[in-house]
Amino acid sequence: MARRAFFSFHYERDIWRACQVRNQWVTKPDREAAGFWDASLWETARRRGDAAIKAMIDDGLRNTSVTCVLIGAETATRKWVKYEIEQSLERGNGLLGVYINGLRDRTGLTDPRGANPLDDMYTRNAAGLTVSLSVLFSTYDYTLNDGYGNLGRWIEEAARK
Repeated sequence: MARRAFFSFHYERDIWRACQVRNQWVTKPDREAAGFWDASLWETARRRGDAAIKAMIDDGLRNTSVTCVLIGAETATRKWVKYEIEQSLERGNGLLGVYINGLRDRTGLTDPRGANPLDDMYTRNAAGLTVSLSVLFSTYDYTLNDGYGNLGRWIEEAARK
């Protein structure tokens, strides 16, 4: 069963890379074969203000079971990415990180590897201890770990956690 996934990423810097990941299902037989259904948002409402952006994110997360954080060079510094992760946890979504810095942008360039936003966000585990989200949720490299072939499986594993 294909999961409905929300993709979180730094829009301005990584939209080209994010589209490569999010649109990979187009080259597969169908969304079931891809293993996910994209429920991401585009930041078209940035000028409406913070309340409108929060409402748009909350609406975009509705009916999703997994949030895939696409990690580029500056993703960890983005306020809205952090909000999307927090809201995903609150909803009980599965969570995973995927480095996309190795994908080429529209000019053919790759990016330096950025910090993982899951490293600096914390929650309590089953034992009541405070732990980094990166300890609880898996992170992959789209280029090095064959994201094209494995993204659907990664999303399914995140949903089952």
